[in-house]
Amino acid sequence: MCTVVIDVEDAGSARLLAVRDEDPLREWDGLGPWWPEQYPGVIGIRDRRAGGAWLAVNPAERRLAVLLNRADVRDLADDRAVSRGSLALESVSGRSPDGPLPMHGFNLLEVGPDGARVISWDGVTLRVTPVTPGTHMIAHDDLDDAVTPRILTWLPRFRALEPASARDDWAADWIALLAESAGLAPEDDRAIIRDNRPHGYPTQSLLYATASVTTAGVDVHDHALPSPAHWE
Repeated sequence: MCTVVIDVEDAGSARLLAVRDEDPLREWDGLGPWWPEQYPGVIGIRDRRAGGAWLAVNPAERRLAVLLNRADVRDLADDRAVSRGSLALESVSGRSPDGPLPMHGFNLLEVGPDGARVISWDGVTLRVTPVTPGTHMIAHDDLDDAVTPRILTWLPRFRALEPASARDDWAADWIALLAESAGLAPEDDRAIIRDNRPHGYPTQSLLYATASVTTAGVDVHDHALPSPAHWE
């Protein structure tokens, strides 16, 4: 139930804001080079349980990837499912997923020198959606999915801001709008800072990250929320 807002300038330039929803009992580590032997030069936000990454960055290659869960269209037993935690790490190392996959559903947002795209797996079909220039939003369904209440509510507000590429302080503007969105109750379907337990999931918003990928390099920052599903 994570959320990403991304503004694409052109093929090699994008800025994004990503909010991570996860079970608060599942421990994690902030941005760091947690995989020096298998993925040298890669930094990311690590899931301690499975050892994978929610967000990963390869600064030398100017690549970034963010993993979002997506509902399956068929049942896959948990004891048969391979962890999705390697997807972002493999992506920023230049290896995108190729189906079919023994994994639960996901949206993998990839940003690199050739542009941005979303790779979606629903348990049956693997699809690739290019992210065109402009501001977009994705959660647990398709890119810019108007059926998702938080996208319907907040994507027009992010699009109303000046393009991120036009402002050095774009992240401050976006974070301010994220803070405004946190005025909604975290159980509200429109909320970005979320408590998903009333919707049948144990996940809550735990952190957010801002990142830019441009010809000048990659700049990424992570910020833990003071408590799950609460901005303040």
